[in-house]
Amino acid sequence: MTAAPRPQPGIMDIPLYQGGASKIAGRDDVLKLSSNENPFGAPEAAQAAAREAVGDMQLYPATDHAGLRAAIAEVHDLDPDRIICGVGSDEILHLLAQAYVGPGDEVVYPEHGFLIYPIVTRGAGGTPVPAPEHDRRVDVAAMLAAVTDRTRLVYLANPANPTGTILNGQEVTRLADGLPDGCLLVLDGAYAEYADDFDGGLALAQTRENVFATRTFSKMYGLGGMRVGWGYGPREVIDVLNRIRGPFNLSNVALAAAEAAMRDREFVTRCRDVNREQRARLAAGLRELGLAVDDSAANFVLARFAHEEAALACDAILKEHGVIVRHVASYGFPEALRITVGDADGVDRVLEGVAAWAQ
Repeated sequence: MTAAPRPQPGIMDIPLYQGGASKIAGRDDVLKLSSNENPFGAPEAAQAAAREAVGDMQLYPATDHAGLRAAIAEVHDLDPDRIICGVGSDEILHLLAQAYVGPGDEVVYPEHGFLIYPIVTRGAGGTPVPAPEHDRRVDVAAMLAAVTDRTRLVYLANPANPTGTILNGQEVTRLADGLPDGCLLVLDGAYAEYADDFDGGLALAQTRENVFATRTFSKMYGLGGMRVGWGYGPREVIDVLNRIRGPFNLSNVALAAAEAAMRDREFVTRCRDVNREQRARLAAGLRELGLAVDDSAANFVLARFAHEEAALACDAILKEHGVIVRHVASYGFPEALRITVGDADGVDRVLEGVAAWAQ
């Protein structure tokens, strides 16, 4: 019998990614707060654009994503030639590792960082290097101490997932300044739209040759099911990534929906305002119930319990109330639940469930 082919080194070291649960047996009133989705869905303009684009599904999409890149550039005052679009920002993170990481290379990221960072690193044959955090906050000194002459990429989500904490611009600049030649800082801004007066590192990416910023349409814009993201950085990096990007990686429907969503600034403002208000309500309510909650700049909070058993018990009671949150043991917080900020009714349901556990 012929032997099966062997995968590249590192691939079988990747644990299978587990997304947030979405169903509870026997309930049809489930409130899913496990994946940081927008409780208001997608903008009406994006839904209308998607419906119209469905009529042309027999046509191949544009390979250059010119319309979407133009919309992004207009809204954020960027150079469209320095923008790349992908299947969620995840694809762009994959492309960066594929292009710049190989056997013997290292990738640095915060110890509680997004699970995709070690996945894409191992997939490219590189070695993931987690840097210690301090009180659930990225420690720039520790990140720089983890960098060696083998480091090719540094991934940093800001605001961070799953903690919601954020580094200020001065600290991000210090991190970029401290990297050696040939090392690229990748600023993952999946939750940047939820942070007040914050550009997710776009200004830094405009002026530095060693900084690349990514964004997604899955969170603020409510297009998680469409899978659209984008990145901005040096022209040389964009040129490299476009050489390995699939030419038809985004569908006509996804491109149309994302362009319409990007141009609907009123929707973004309204969602940010509601999130800010309900995030404060949720955090305050959880603290009143005796839980530890850091200030969050994202659309979720991390509720910390005395120990893992307490977190799991609360998770079970929340499910009894029809509420699904995320136990984040895989991120290094077995004693914590990450809870997406919903609308006012959603926050009420969470606090009612946690109160039932506390009693």
